[in-house]
Amino acid sequence: MTGTATGPLAGPREAFELHRARLLAEEKAGVDYRAMLAEDVIGEVPFARPGEPRRFEGRAEFGGWARALSGRVRFTDVRDVVVHETADPEVAVVEYTVEGVRAADGVKATAPLVLVVRVRAGRVVLWREYQDPAAMAVLAGDA
Repeated sequence: MTGTATGPLAGPREAFELHRARLLAEEKAGVDYRAMLAEDVIGEVPFARPGEPRRFEGRAEFGGWARALSGRVRFTDVRDVVVHETADPEVAVVEYTVEGVRAADGVKATAPLVLVVRVRAGRVVLWREYQDPAAMAVLAGDA
């Protein structure tokens, strides 16, 4: 990686790698990846679980959504990662699976995801995450 969570990103692949590192960090207090987000970042979760928002505008709103889930799950693995480069160097599509342990009861669960990430001028401007709603409900402890 050429950038850091506070410096400019080289592109979408690096944004995903920082995301993975944060998910797996034992002590999240020292790993604030919101700095890699543009101030006006758009976050979208088109298949969000019922009752959850599908769109987030701005770094603070998007960061709040990401922190809420990470407080309920201790992620233990990010696997089956496939990064698809696109004709647009700002955009990548990433397929991956997360595994975690629910904080409330210790149940282990997994969820597949697909991410479309756009990095412009060294910052994430779009984070569109396609989640399996049923798997995410189990992982978050809602099912």
